[in-house]
Formats: sequence, structure tokens, C-alpha cells
Amino acid sequence: MPTYKLRGIDVDFPFEAYDCQLVYMEKVIQSLQNKCNALLESPTGTGKTLCLLCATLAWRKSLGPFSTGSNTQIASSQPDEKLSQSGDSKPPTIVYASRTHSQLRQVIQELKRTNYRPKMVILGSREQLCIHEEVSLLRGSAQNNACRYLCKKGRNHNCKHYSGVAEYVKENPQLGEEPIDIEDLSKIGRSSGRCPYYISRELNKVVDILFAPYNYLIDRGYRKSLGLDWKNSILIFDEAHNLESLCADAASFDLPSGLLTACISEAKKCIDLCVGRREKSNDKTLNPDNFAILKALLLKLEKRIAELPIKSKELGYTMPGPYIYELLADLNITQETSSKLIDTIEDASQLLQEEGLDKTKGAGYRLESISDILKIIFRDKKNAHASFYRVHVQEAEANAADVLKGKASRTLSWWCFNPGIAMQEFYGMGVGSIILTSGTLSPMDSFAQELKLDFPVRLENPHVISSNQIWAGVVPSGPSGYSLNSSYRNRDSLEYKQELGNAIVNIARIVPDGLLVFFPSYYLLDQCIGCWKNTTHGNSSTIWERICKHKKPVVEPRQSSAFLSAIEDYMAKLKDTTASGAVFFAVCRGKVSEGLDFSDHAGRAVVITGMPFATINDPKVRLKREYLDLQALSQRQELKALKLSVLTGEEWYNQQASRAVNQAVGRVIRHRHDYGAIIFCDERFVHQNRQSQISLWIQPHIKSYSKFGNVVFTLTRFFRDEVSRGHIKLKSIKSEDMGNVRETESSESIDKIYLEKSLTSNPAVDHACFTNSLSSSLIKVKRGNNSSHSGVVLPANRASLSPNKAIQAFKLKGSSDLIHYEKKLLLSGRTNKQYQKHEAIDLICNSLLDEKPRKVESIVSCSAKKRKVLDMEHDATQHTKIAPEIASTAERSQLNDPFSNTSLVKPEKPQNSDHRNKQNSQVSALLCKDGDAIQRRDAEFLSQKSEGVSSSTPPCGDVETKGSAFLIQVQEKLSAAEYKEFVGFMKALKSEAMKIGQVLRSIAKLFSGPERLPLLKRFKDYVPAKYHPLYEQYLKTNDSTLCS
Repeated sequence: MPTYKLRGIDVDFPFEAYDCQLVYMEKVIQSLQNKCNALLESPTGTGKTLCLLCATLAWRKSLGPFSTGSNTQIASSQPDEKLSQSGDSKPPTIVYASRTHSQLRQVIQELKRTNYRPKMVILGSREQLCIHEEVSLLRGSAQNNACRYLCKKGRNHNCKHYSGVAEYVKENPQLGEEPIDIEDLSKIGRSSGRCPYYISRELNKVVDILFAPYNYLIDRGYRKSLGLDWKNSILIFDEAHNLESLCADAASFDLPSGLLTACISEAKKCIDLCVGRREKSNDKTLNPDNFAILKALLLKLEKRIAELPIKSKELGYTMPGPYIYELLADLNITQETSSKLIDTIEDASQLLQEEGLDKTKGAGYRLESISDILKIIFRDKKNAHASFYRVHVQEAEANAADVLKGKASRTLSWWCFNPGIAMQEFYGMGVGSIILTSGTLSPMDSFAQELKLDFPVRLENPHVISSNQIWAGVVPSGPSGYSLNSSYRNRDSLEYKQELGNAIVNIARIVPDGLLVFFPSYYLLDQCIGCWKNTTHGNSSTIWERICKHKKPVVEPRQSSAFLSAIEDYMAKLKDTTASGAVFFAVCRGKVSEGLDFSDHAGRAVVITGMPFATINDPKVRLKREYLDLQALSQRQELKALKLSVLTGEEWYNQQASRAVNQAVGRVIRHRHDYGAIIFCDERFVHQNRQSQISLWIQPHIKSYSKFGNVVFTLTRFFRDEVSRGHIKLKSIKSEDMGNVRETESSESIDKIYLEKSLTSNPAVDHACFTNSLSSSLIKVKRGNNSSHSGVVLPANRASLSPNKAIQAFKLKGSSDLIHYEKKLLLSGRTNKQYQKHEAIDLICNSLLDEKPRKVESIVSCSAKKRKVLDMEHDATQHTKIAPEIASTAERSQLNDPFSNTSLVKPEKPQNSDHRNKQNSQVSALLCKDGDAIQRRDAEFLSQKSEGVSSSTPPCGDVETKGSAFLIQVQEKLSAAEYKEFVGFMKALKSEAMKIGQVLRSIAKLFSGPERLPLLKRFKDYVPAKYHPLYEQYLKTNDSTLCS
């Protein structure tokens, strides 16, 4: 298992890590070491969960041993030496939260793949863990109340599973030392006869890491029940893209008139029960007068709500947040009296439970909702939080019973518009770090502003895929040239719906296997499908029939109960050989857009048909926008002085739609070997401000097409090329991918294969030398040792290792190998389009300097161009001092390179050279076009060093040897941290994650100082000529700094 040294921490990682994984883990450790918050975005398929676990647990292990075995008591009573020095009494507890238990189940599967075995436990509800014969049949608050009642001390008939839990945990200290999920915990309880729910509550007192759903942390009541020491604890929120809305919802409430009526009815029942007890057994423990007061207050509240003046049914009745206290004060409900009222409600719930009334599945006692509401309203003694709220009363459609009684059906709401309330409470508890991570956090600025937290550590990670595995395009118009725009003014027009339908017909014809089509709303989904079923194409079939001809359709149901069957239907249709796949029509923010993994054939393309804006007239949306605008107005000057941005209502509204798009787009391209297309069928995505809010890893690939014919041509070519590369792998839909995808067929490091492929098949660009001559060397620098077992299922970023190590090292070496490789490609019977000269549309929208999309001539790599001037049998050792063994074609391994049509990678004999020679031998690079300044200088260099070669352009091997030698000097002059920074800049440039100006500025800063001046000047040799003036500015700046 490789070990990586990150910020002084040894991190054991199950596989050879991608660069983006190392960066991610470093950011996690930085947050933990500095006790600050982190906002980390990494696309699905990059193994973020595995990285998060390994980095966090490695940091925790550096503080002292885990609380397992003999260390259990030590960890709780004797402080570790390192912790004593820092003033902390015990290691911090790590709390790992995700949205659902199904996601947590996958997190625990990832934990099993690591080398770390901390003391752990997962928390669940009674509904999941109760094993009592009767109580397990109940649901909700009814189940909770029944459990509490049976576990009460002093009762004759206690729960047999509850008694002895503490002793059982004490006698079995090994509990939690191996990763267990909810199902495992339940099995332990059933086999031992002890309650799994209370076993987990007992274990959480001594664990190193605790797994729980979000609500256990966000909800104040749940949080208190955990009994954790929150000081310096680490809170991790995985899949945190919905965290802001969950926090706001947890701090808000809605009280419909129907619920209030049910509460009044329950209060009346409590009065009758209490009076009946007194008459039968003279039981005076409960006072019926208290329940009579409760009933009277609820009736008066119902009357007050009904009397509020609602002038407009659409606008409702709105007041500032503090108005709620004025409303309740009329009922004599204040901060002082609310606690007594809450106690009365708890007595009422207990009375109803004891009498067995309303003991129905799935329903608790309505009165408890009033208790929850009072706790939200009176959470703080000063009521300062009320300024973040709005009181709203909405009149709804009355039911038949209310109409007969002459009553209006109204809902009293108290909405929180500051999600940061829940998160800011953690500061008061002394929490060390809060880490929020997801595949789709963009746009990040609004996310951070909404949560009112400072996030000094931020990351928007690139994907691990290569650029030829993604097609991303904006389709502003359909086949007949009519604009595609799903805005409110345009969405109901017949022309728009027909044009969109015809566009989807064409896309369905091109895209193989699964196709996902997301609509902004259920309304538009229903409207479009209804139109397509009734609109014919000339005198032939309807649009819907033409779609069905290519793909069998499935439509996302509105009802949650029907969703599972829809997924099963989609999977069955994917396997149907009578059609070329299936199409899933779904809605942004719906169930299909979240939590499902449409990897490989299940999702080859995703179509976004428009911007999923929330309903602008929705009262909650309207009031949220107004609240943010008022906040922005009042804080503008203050934040402007601090150079901080202000989030307005309009910006929030747009960014919420963009985040929903990002979430839907994330359903495809789920792992290292996956590929797919992202198609934006709305002209509004042409604008840069829209594209800037798309996930960062997608942005460089987005291209806008003015003509639909170009979309058809390039999309067809994309899928044809991907099929020819042999990427197709059949997999079924699974839940959210939490780690690296396992593969067995690769016998070579994926990074190496991709590098070799890029050296032989990618068209040369004007900065090829700049990126390849150095970056290819950097890609080869690996840390850690590989250990493996044959036959083990491996992830995509791990080389498949066999017992024979001799067949593990397959690589292209030097220009000689490169020429052999290209010659074989040219002589092979297959046609390779990249070696044909023709006019093609450039698919890369954002070039190095953000140049406009242009037509480029497809050209062969520079090594192929020099085929005539470099003899095939020329000895490369005259220039590079490297003599690799070239195996014959018959001796080559039969490996399947996933990135090429033929297996041309040769085995390499073991070499006993030192680290530098290894580095030099591994460097492979393309040369720039003739005429570039660097090539002239390198040509002069070669003419002095070699004889018998007439070429104006140096061989790749010499450029790379020179680049490798330069890298060694860089390593000697820079510290380990600085060199790693240098590596990051070069790779960011290769992936176009940074612009060249930023890279040059950053590298010039690294090379500042008298002893590094030669590096600064020599690095200019690797800068393309057209960027020399820019780099010379940094040289002058550095010289002037030294002189001063």
C-alpha cells in the first residue's frame, strides 16, 4: 500500500494516487492542522470519500493511537504526549455526516478498503435499529415515545433488549474496531439480544470516528442527545451541496390549519383521559387543567391566524420575523411560559402513548409538532435570531369540511433565510474544523456566504478523465434553426417544443445506450411530452414515435413511491436489444438528478433543456430574494471596505439554478474510464456568465455551436472514436460512487498509458514543448510503493500487478521508440482519423489564452513529421546517453491499451541506473513547430554535441533529457514543498486549469532569489516564443528586486 508524505503526515492510500487526489488530501490535512474550515469540490469518480477518510484518519493517527484494544481506556483517561503538549486532554472525535444511510453505507465500504482501523460507530434511528417485537412495528414519534416509555426506570415491564446494554458493551471492547454499518449493527443486536440502538449510543462515547446523517448534527435536539465532547472535534459533511437548504429548513416551520385542528383534538382527548383516570383510580399525577389551558391556547391561535388580513391570495400576509413574538404574546406564550407549555405537551404525548390511542403505523402525535415549533421560536433567550426570519401566512384551497364550517384553510410559516444559524452554533461549542465536500459545490462564493462561515481552505478539483472522454457543447438552436430557450415567455410556444423534440430525436439517434434528458420543471416535462405525442412530422410519425424508434422512453414520476419501479423499467429497457438504448426524461432537483450513478452505458449523455429557476412567484423564493437584497443594501459599505462580495437576491436565484444544473450534469462520467456527452440545449448557456457557474472541470471543454449540423457531426465523431477506443463497459446503475472505480484489465499505470497516448496521437499545439517537455517528466515522479495480489479487483487509478514484475514496466522510451510506435500506426491496416489531413472544428472552447473557437488543421505529432530526417536505426545514445532495449513485435505483451487501437507498448528490461537516470529515461515530449525560439536553441545545442544528424529540429529525446536535467536542478534548489508547488503549476498548465500568465508569475515567484536566478533565466527556454515578452517582465521585476 503506497504511503504519501503530505504536510508532514504519512498517509496510507490503498492505491497509487492521482495528482488531484494528493491535492485533495493535502487540503484536508491543511484544514485539520490549521483548525480552520474547508470547502472542497471534487467530481464524482475522483475518489473524494476515500481521500477524505485516509487524510483525516492519518492526521488523527499522528496525534496518538486509535481507541482500540488496549488503547480504549488509555485514550479516554491518559492524554497522549503530543496532545499534552498542545493542551488538549484527548484526541478529537471525528464526526462524518452524509445525507442518507445508503450513502453512509458506501462510506463505510470505503473505510474497509483503507489500512486504518479506528474505533467507530454508525448512528441510526429506532426505525432502523429497534428489535422489540411490538415497538419495531411503529413509526415516527409514536415509536420513539413507546421506546422511551418501556425503557423508563421503575417500570415492571421494561424492554428486555435495553437492560444490560452497558454491561454488554463493556464486556465486548472489540465492538466498533472493524467497520460496521447499520445492517451489521442490527445483526449484532439480534444475535446478542441487546438493543442495537442503545449499543450505538453507548459506543459513541469512546469512538474515534462517528458516522451519522446530517440531521443528527443540524438539529439541536438530536445533537444534545449524542452526548459528545464537541471541543476540537472535526465535522465532515459529505455530499454537502444541499446543506444550506437543509439548515434553513431545519430552523423553519410550517403550521397548516389541518395540523392545528388535529392538535386541538388531541388536547381534548388528554383532558378526557385525565378526568377518567381520576374518577377510576383517583390518579392525580396529571392535572386536566393544564391540558384545558393547552387546548384553549391552540383554539385562540387558530382564531388569530384566521383573523389576519390577507388582501392578496398570491402574496399572502407577510411580517418581519420578530412579529411571531407579538402574535404569541397575545396568547400569553412568552420565553418564560413556553417551557411550561412544552412540558405540558410532553405529558400529553406520554398520556396518549400509555393509553395506546392513535397507535397507527407511520403517525405519531400531532401535539409534538407544537413542542418542536416552540423550541425553534424560543431557542435563544434574547430572540436575536428572529431578524433572519419572516412570518408568512398563506391561504390555501380549503377542504370540504372547512368549507362547511365556514373556515379558511391557512398555513402559518416562520421561514429562516440564514442557513448559517445552525452552522454558527458549532463555533460556540469549540469545534476544531468543519469540512464541506461534494462533487457539485459550485458556485462556491454564494455557498460560503449563505452558510456565514469563513472557509480559508478551498478547492475545485479537476476530473481524472482526459479531454477526449468528454463532449460538452451548447446547442442554441435546433435542426430548423429555431432558438432553443425554455424561459417563461418562450416555453409554451409550439415552435419551441417541436424544435426541442426534433433536436432530441437527432441526439437519441447518435448517442448509444442510455440518454438522460433533464427539464427545468415537471410542468415543462409534461407539456413537451404531450406536444410530442400529438405533433406529427409531415405526414409520417409523431416526434414521440420517432424518439421511441431510437430509444425506449421512461418518464420520472412525481410520486416517490413509483420511483423505484421507474428505475427498474429504465434498466430493463437498456438491456432490450430491439432498440439502441433507453432515454430517461427527468427533472432537475428531482430524484434522478441526485444520488444515482448512471455510469458507463447507463448514461452516455445528459441533455439539459433549460435553466431550472425556482418559481419566481413562490412566496418563499420571493421573500428570500427580498431578504438578501435588504442584507446586501445594509452591508454593502461594510463589506466593500473589507473587499468582500455581497450576495444579492438575483445572484442567489441564478446560482441556485446553476447548482441544480451541475447536480444533474454530474450523473454521467462517473469514473476514470467512463466517457459521455453533456449537451446544453438552451441558448442562454452561450453567455460566459452562465458557463462560469458550471463546475470548473467541465468549463474548459464547453464549446458553443452556431449550427445544429456541427453538433451532429462532432457528437457522432466523438462517440465513434470512443467506441473505437474500446471504452464500452456494461455496468448497472448503482448508488453514489464513493471511491475509485475498480478495473482488472489494465497491466499498466493509467497515467503512463495516457501519457504515451498523448505523445503519439494528440495533434501538436503551439505550447506542446512548454507543457510536455517538463510536465511529462513531472507525471512520472511517483511516491510510495506498490504492493498487490494478483486477481484482486482494482480501481481505475491502480495498475494491475501480476507476480511477474518484468511485465509490469511497459513504457515508451526516447525518440527511437516513439518513431517505431508511429511507424506501426501508419503501417497498420486500420484508419486513424488523427493522421488524415482535413478541416475539423476545434472542440476545445477555452484554449490556453482563451482564444475564440477556430478551425484548425488536424496534424500528426511532431515526431511523425521528422520521420524523413531521422533515421529509424539511428542510435539515440549519441544524444541522450540512454540505450533502451527495443523488443520485437513478436515479443510485445498482449496488453490492451484502452486509449489506442493497437497494443504497441514495449516491455523494458530492468535498469540499475540511479533516480536521475530513471527520470531522464522516462521523459517523453513533443516538439513545437519549426521556427520556435526554443527549437532553434536546442538545434544549436545538438549540433555541438552530435555528429551525422542533419536536422533543424532536435529529436524529442534530447529535449526531454534537457528537461529532466533542468528538473533535477529545480529539485536541488527548491524545498520539497516548493518543488511540489512547481509540479502542481506545470500540471495545472497541462490540464489548462490555469492560464499561462498565472503559471509564469507563480514560477517566477518560486525562482526568486540570487541562488535561483539561473533557474529563472533557464526556464525561459521552455516558454514558447510568443510568451517571451510576458516572461521577460517577470525577469526584469526579479532583477530589480535583487538590485534593490
